[in-house]
Amino acid sequence: MPELPEVETVRRGLAPHLEGRVIARVDQRRPDLRWPMPEDLVQVLTGARVTALRRRSKYILADLDRGGCLLLHLGMSGRVRVEGAQLGDFHHDPPILPQHDHLVLTTDEGTTITLNDARRFGAVDLVREGQDHPLLAALGPEPFDPAFTPARLAAALAGRRTAIKAALLDQRIVAGLGNIYVCEALHRAGIHPARAAGRIGRDRIALLHGLVREVLAEAIEAGGSSLRDHRQASGELGYFQHSFRVYGREGQPCRRQGCGGTIRRIVQGGRSTWYCPACQR
Repeated sequence: MPELPEVETVRRGLAPHLEGRVIARVDQRRPDLRWPMPEDLVQVLTGARVTALRRRSKYILADLDRGGCLLLHLGMSGRVRVEGAQLGDFHHDPPILPQHDHLVLTTDEGTTITLNDARRFGAVDLVREGQDHPLLAALGPEPFDPAFTPARLAAALAGRRTAIKAALLDQRIVAGLGNIYVCEALHRAGIHPARAAGRIGRDRIALLHGLVREVLAEAIEAGGSSLRDHRQASGELGYFQHSFRVYGREGQPCRRQGCGGTIRRIVQGGRSTWYCPACQR
C-alpha cells in the first residue's frame, strides 16, 4: 500500500501537468474501483480547472475552480501515468496493461493523466464543497504540519497501552504513516515496536518525532519505495528501498554502527514488523 512518501512523489509528478490546467476530456472506463465512482464524475470534471493539487494523508486532492475537489486513492496497485507529446519518452513498465486503465483525464494542453489499478483497491471520488468527506474527517495532523509537535505527539500517546507501532499507524494520531516508515523510524529511534506507547518518555518521543520527519523526508527525496507496484508519475522507480535499515531484512545484520544485532520479524495486528532486538528497547 503506498504510504505518504509514495503518494507525495506522485503528487509532485502530477502538479506541473495538472495545476492551472483545464480538464478538457474525461474517459471513465468503469463505474467503480473499491467503491462506486460518483455518477456525475464526468460531468463535474469536464471543463473544470484544477486550481491546486494537494495531498492529505495518503490521498491526492485536486481542487476545482467549481468548488470541491477530486479525490484519488492509489490503493494497493494503483499507478498514475502522465503522457503527452511534449513530455518526451518516459519509461513504461510492461506489467502496466491498458485493460487496467480505469480513468483517463486529458488536459487542455493535450497531456493525459491515466489511473491504472490492476487490483481495483483504489478509489476515485468527489469531495463536494463544504462536505466533510468520511475518508478525511477523522485524520490527525500531517507529519510535516507545524501543528504536529513533540508535545502533541506525547499528549496523543499518553496513557495508551497499545504498542507504539500500532499507535503510529493510527491515522487519528498522525496522518500518512504506514508499515514501512513506522518500522524505519522506530529503528532509528531505538524503540521496540511492541513497547506500550504510554510508557515512552517525553525525551524519546521528541526524538521519535524528529526521526519520523527525517525518514519521510529522505524517502520523498528518493522518490518513495518501489516494492511491487509503486512508480512515479513518469514511470520511474522509487529508490528508498535500498536504504531500508530493518524493513524486509529478517535475518540480516543490523545497520546501526556498532550494534551487531540481527533483524527479526514479528507479526503485530496481522502485519509484519521488522526490528533489531539488540538496539531497540
